[in-house]
Amino acid sequence: MVPRPHTLPLLQDPETLENRLRSLPSQPGVYLMRDSAETIIYIGKSKQLRSRIRSYFRPGQQLSPRISLMVRQICDIEFIVTDTEAEALALEANLIKQHQPHFNVLLKDDKKYPFLCITWSEEYPRIFITRKRQMRHAKDRYYGPYVDAGQLRNTWQLVKRIFPLRQRPQPLYKDRPCLNYDIGRCPGVCQSLISPEDYRQTVQKVAMVFQGRTAELVATLTSQMETAADSLQFELAARIRDQIIGLQSLTASQKVALPDDTISRDIIALAAGKDTACIQLFQMRAGQLVGRLGFVSGTGEPGEILQRVLEECYQTAEPVEIPTEILVQHELTDGDMLAAWLSQRKERKVTIITPQRQTKAELIEMVAKNAAYELERLEKQQDSNHAALQDLAELLDMAELPHRIEGYDISHVQGSDAVASRVVFIDGIPAKQHYRRYKIRNPEVTSGHSDDFASLAEVIGRRFRDIAKIKQNSQIISSQERFPPLSRGVRGDLPDLVMIDGGKGQLSAVVEVLRELELLSDVRVVSLAKQREEIFLPGESLPLATDAEQPGVQLLRRLRDEAHRFAVSFHRQQRTDRMRRSRLEDIPGLGFERQKQLLAHFHSLDYISIATPEQLTQVPGIGSKLAQQIYAYFHP
Repeated sequence: MVPRPHTLPLLQDPETLENRLRSLPSQPGVYLMRDSAETIIYIGKSKQLRSRIRSYFRPGQQLSPRISLMVRQICDIEFIVTDTEAEALALEANLIKQHQPHFNVLLKDDKKYPFLCITWSEEYPRIFITRKRQMRHAKDRYYGPYVDAGQLRNTWQLVKRIFPLRQRPQPLYKDRPCLNYDIGRCPGVCQSLISPEDYRQTVQKVAMVFQGRTAELVATLTSQMETAADSLQFELAARIRDQIIGLQSLTASQKVALPDDTISRDIIALAAGKDTACIQLFQMRAGQLVGRLGFVSGTGEPGEILQRVLEECYQTAEPVEIPTEILVQHELTDGDMLAAWLSQRKERKVTIITPQRQTKAELIEMVAKNAAYELERLEKQQDSNHAALQDLAELLDMAELPHRIEGYDISHVQGSDAVASRVVFIDGIPAKQHYRRYKIRNPEVTSGHSDDFASLAEVIGRRFRDIAKIKQNSQIISSQERFPPLSRGVRGDLPDLVMIDGGKGQLSAVVEVLRELELLSDVRVVSLAKQREEIFLPGESLPLATDAEQPGVQLLRRLRDEAHRFAVSFHRQQRTDRMRRSRLEDIPGLGFERQKQLLAHFHSLDYISIATPEQLTQVPGIGSKLAQQIYAYFHP
């Protein structure tokens, strides 16, 4: 059922909201929330649609900041009725995968753990490790999140030695493969020396490793090795043998194992603190521990947390990755429904057990112990960050602790390849998914002429221009809302504090931009000078009286150093790319083959730059018009 279009948030139109809620059925199904742009912002399921959706709008209801922000943006509610909740869960998974709503996030801190991504949407799939899980394409697959980043990287490096895979994100040469092809590490993807079908078969074997199907892969490779040996293809058999030995080394140091166990199972447990719950999921295949995933959630009923974690974890999993047995620490809120849904997807019975004794109970205890260690580590880090944030708030006379802090820096060499960086700390922890890089577009910033003030002004203007527009639009309806247009919880990614790497000059340039955007009252900005670690405030000629070793200043220093590192790395990348790129590539109409003919005829770029149009036309394939373009490029 699709309701009529409604442009105002439902909270601002109580009559329409009540009519909409009364029209909802008391049956299982899926509901979709839309904003004023008719974009789906949240998808959920429920046994009773009416009571579930009404709970979002009940007065006095304690909602999390994320859900509270979502509710204030809801303009339309759609629903789809199903026969059972299991059908609703399956439908919810498909709709979330299709629409990827912004607010469908339970595991709020999972980006601190890395994923492994395989881009099946590309002709030659890429494989890489990332901490940002965003669906680039419906066919792409993410595995994780993995708790032990070091172990994940070691496994990935070993896999790249076992199977011939593309080793570089970009080709090193245009017309020939690099050394990795000659030593057998790469099949020559950059020059299409292997067909996409054959390469995808290799990538499928890699996927089996990260699906926990190593034993199945070894059995398949063993059969292929024997077939190759029987047909006298001894070199192929030897390569497969080496792959089998490498795969066996992945589990050779395995310490956690169950003897004579062929059942694939997942074990999940949690440890809950005051505001945070750490969840650990151990993946055991053929009696061995092959993976350890970690999630962080808000607190609540343990069974409800585990239920939702398992639902989200298996929504994107392939049927072969779903285990036949799941051991849970607490009874799930609706374990029968989840088991029925998983069994339907796997086409094989999946059981969910809450063990109380013997070996399986010991496995739960082991996973819970790991979750407790992770919670302890996280809480210690949070306490340290909280102390630093509190000290910084007192230092800058802020009414609330700065939740989101952004740091900006400029990097260049005498104006050449000028770039900027933005790094973000949330609650004192680097949030790399929010990092951004900027290329300076100012035409006056060129090689030999730098202007850090103008560069920072440009970057700050690009960063906050859209937020200024949002504020102007919000002021129209601010008198009708219970919340200010840019108050916490509704202002999106507006930072509580902006730190500029520099002194009073850099700070003044940024303040002027924020004043023009009418955001100076909404954004607190400071600068941190390098030499004496001095903090400057807008309008103040003298720095704050601080101790360089106090927690708040150390937090700003970490932010400044991270912004500097991020900017320098991007600058070096831009400089390297420019140095690698021939000047001939900048000439319109001059392709790669003609570049080679020019260099073969003149032997150097210097001779090409001083050649006359008549001399250029002597090169095969260079006509008079192209010769004139080449001459004009070197003689503007």
